Amino acid sequence: MYKRQRLRGVLAPVLTPFDAALKPDAARFLRLCRWLVAQDCGLAMFGTNSEGNSLSVDERIELLQQAVAAGVPAARMLPGTGSCSLADAVRLTRCAVDHGCAGVLALPPFYYKSVTDDGLFAFFSEVIERVGERGLRLYLYHIPPVAQVCFSPALVERLLKRYPGTVAGMKDTGGDWDYTARTIAQFGPEGFDVFAGTETILLDTLRHGGAGCISATANVNPRAIVRLFDTWRDADADARQAALNAVRAKFAAHPLIPAMKSAIAMATGDAQWARVRPPLEALDAQRQASLRQALRDQSFDLAALDVDASDRH
Repeated sequence: MYKRQRLRGVLAPVLTPFDAALKPDAARFLRLCRWLVAQDCGLAMFGTNSEGNSLSVDERIELLQQAVAAGVPAARMLPGTGSCSLADAVRLTRCAVDHGCAGVLALPPFYYKSVTDDGLFAFFSEVIERVGERGLRLYLYHIPPVAQVCFSPALVERLLKRYPGTVAGMKDTGGDWDYTARTIAQFGPEGFDVFAGTETILLDTLRHGGAGCISATANVNPRAIVRLFDTWRDADADARQAALNAVRAKFAAHPLIPAMKSAIAMATGDAQWARVRPPLEALDAQRQASLRQALRDQSFDLAALDVDASDRH
């Protein structure tokens, strides 16, 4: 039995590149994974900004297996394994555990909107019991603006009492700072690690005892976000937080996933990177030009985002 390290720091919901047939492009995916790890960034693949819910179970498993086989460190991986299907959630979670991933990030089953805490507790109990591995570390994905199903403090407390050590933390993308701060204060002392869902509140999260952030734009600005995590006690931390927020705003002025993929396409000169899987749509030429100019105005170095550079040397 291998021992999993406790996750802390900055993780990216790794963008999923697609080929002309709209199949996941493993070669480009692996290059991005390696580049992110080289920036000291963890890999929350198959999350929201990975287009994870547009991927089949088989596609997610195949990409995970290829990443591990290629030597991408599983100890840096937190794959998304949540599903409305109990069987799919169990299968994905078991695969992640079997491959030695640091943990899994689990959306609640979100299709039915009026589910109770009892129903959610039963769902996660079934997942944990059916996987049946003491090495499982499950992180709850709290994103009520999208899922419209949330983790109440009472539910978190109940899960922690029943599965201490297994229910390991949360990604909080709720947009409610009071909830974030209360969750850290209430459950942090029990070893429950709370990650902000965006780097825009990374500094506040760390000052309150949180574990880091799992943020979309860690795909495109990992070095600066990781630097703030590493040096958040320094005197210039507030200024660097403001700089991160300004970069984030430039990307968020556009549909975020297509904007990040377009930025990588610009940086690499590889137009294939701009492709998204329907129902999402790639940025048109006008929006791409607008993004390029906005990043230039922000003095954002696109060249630093060239994820393919190492392969060309």
